[in-house]
Amino acid sequence: MRIVTQYSREVFEEETWIRLADGTCLAARIWRPVDSDTDPVPAIFEYLPYRKRDLTAERDIQTYYYWAGHGYAGVRVDIRGSGESDGVLTDEYLQQELDDGLEILAWLERQPWCTGDVGMVGISWGGFNGLQIAALRPPQLKAVITLCSTDDRFADDVHHMGGCLLGDNLSWASTMFDGNTCPPDPALVGERWREMWHQRLDGSGLWLATWLEHQRRDDYWRHASVCEDFAAIQCPVYAISGWADGYCNAVFRLLAGLSVPRKGLVGPWAHKYPHLGVPGPAIGFLQDSLRWWDKWLKGKETGIMDEPMLRVWMQESTPPSARYEQRPGRWIAEPCWPSLNIVESSFRLTAGHDLLPEQELHAQKHDPDETPLTIRSPLSVGLYAGKWCSYNAPPDLPHDQRDEDGGSLIFQTSRLESPLEICGQPVVELEVSADQPVAMLALRLIDVAADDKATRVSYGLLNLTHRDSNENPEPLEPGRRYRVRVMLKHIAQQFPVGHAIRVSLSTSYWPLAWPAPQPARITVYPMASRLILPMRAPRPEEEAALPAFAEPEAAPPVAKTLIQPTQEHWRVIRDLADDTTTLEVINDEGTYRLDDIDMEISATVIERYRYAYGSYDSVSGWTEWERSFRRGDWQVRTLTRTLLTSDADNFRLRATLDAYEGDTRVFAKSWDKTIPRDLV
Repeated sequence: MRIVTQYSREVFEEETWIRLADGTCLAARIWRPVDSDTDPVPAIFEYLPYRKRDLTAERDIQTYYYWAGHGYAGVRVDIRGSGESDGVLTDEYLQQELDDGLEILAWLERQPWCTGDVGMVGISWGGFNGLQIAALRPPQLKAVITLCSTDDRFADDVHHMGGCLLGDNLSWASTMFDGNTCPPDPALVGERWREMWHQRLDGSGLWLATWLEHQRRDDYWRHASVCEDFAAIQCPVYAISGWADGYCNAVFRLLAGLSVPRKGLVGPWAHKYPHLGVPGPAIGFLQDSLRWWDKWLKGKETGIMDEPMLRVWMQESTPPSARYEQRPGRWIAEPCWPSLNIVESSFRLTAGHDLLPEQELHAQKHDPDETPLTIRSPLSVGLYAGKWCSYNAPPDLPHDQRDEDGGSLIFQTSRLESPLEICGQPVVELEVSADQPVAMLALRLIDVAADDKATRVSYGLLNLTHRDSNENPEPLEPGRRYRVRVMLKHIAQQFPVGHAIRVSLSTSYWPLAWPAPQPARITVYPMASRLILPMRAPRPEEEAALPAFAEPEAAPPVAKTLIQPTQEHWRVIRDLADDTTTLEVINDEGTYRLDDIDMEISATVIERYRYAYGSYDSVSGWTEWERSFRRGDWQVRTLTRTLLTSDADNFRLRATLDAYEGDTRVFAKSWDKTIPRDLV
């Protein structure tokens, strides 16, 4: 990445407070041109609970200083109850959060250094609330850049996929459990830091329990899901994600559902800003974003809206790995979405485990074998699936799928005689029956190389009780045949000559998804089932004419001293002595000092997902976060632990929270909750 130190406008940085109508003070960090008091600028506003003072400081300064140097005010605000802001944060995307956001926009409009025109930007949480606040139509908000976010909080977020409960629901809840225990910095809030800290420790609650109480799409999830009314959003939207991110589907739904000026961008990246994108190649996102902001906040014609609506990275085939520095491929574009350049092509499943193109099947002169096939997968299928969302990039990506396919039904094409490219959402239509009232399907689309290495291209899940509705799931009638559609993640992928395309079907995908209450045997009626691929023919001349993205650049990072390096491990442990298997994930973030505020920060997270062979009641997920902050004699440390188990009827959730000043424990709390399963 190129570090830019010279800008057209000198930048001033300040920590300040935004006082709301109810007296609450929100902590803000602002970068703006020194002369903006006399030459006002538009504001770019990001609104997160992730602690601007320390945990996002490096990313923030590289981004907002850069924008400020180009004539904007970068405004980074801690949500009520986080960082140095007053209050207690008790859940994500609450109406209070959105109402506070409206007040912040009104405050920005009143500042003498602001023109009154504001853009919202954010990745993940900030991408969510940018869309959510846009749907409230505040007059100050003129444009949004939303990264790695979703329009649908139930169907396509960290909590559920296809009506299945995701393992990331536990992992993400534990991340916020840890984050909500962090104290404000006494250097900013003074002696009241301890009172504010204890209010958070006691009042934030156990979010996982709340989420588990809503296992179907109800009013809880409909709140702040902008897909409920796309027309409510009246400002331009730039939606961005990556193929390794959990949220790439939303880009395509936003392009199709919104009626405002809009653009979409999907790279090879994980849950990262594109100028920090891994797997690479990263791009000059900050330069690209300036073209967007200049167009919609300053009224300059930058040409950005003359370019295609959608640009995506067409991935080339590559061997399977849990980590990639780069993904080979090329940029392609579509003038609109849905695209008339995408054509559906169907492949029938057969009793011989083939995937036959529809036209080839019609050309056969004999009746196909309609013998049903059955599968009841072991819980080991999914151990090499990686995360639902690749937060850290390496090493949380899926590995060789041959390790998963032994417990799956597989269907495969013959070796390709010509290259094949897809762009869009693959779909698997199935006719199935089950021997249990609750069952799940996991479908994987796989690129099989000439040496048989198998790289997962896309996948989808379906809780079969949600086959017709996420609002009103219904149990299966054992033995009855059902027609279902499993929607896989959007993808742009090339399959080269000599490779084959495989569909793998399993009845479990642990720990990416929580298993059904009981092991279920699924019967597949293959000749009534098919894979539908969104085929796209290359258009070399159009692709060659696309403007190239610039190389990544940013402002200088904060000064940081490394004290203890980071470590990360993913271990699959099979203990034959007691017939248990554990996936252990260790992410030691090390220890570092932010030199400008003389703050030492440490954090370690351990996750363990375990089961005993053949026992669905043995499944458990366990997380532990330990975090500390130190400056001179001031030292605080928190320890959070969460254990989620289940049986056929209930989830059981146990958690503990301990907080320390120095070596003295100053707070302790525990939870033990039983929550009935609701067709999950």
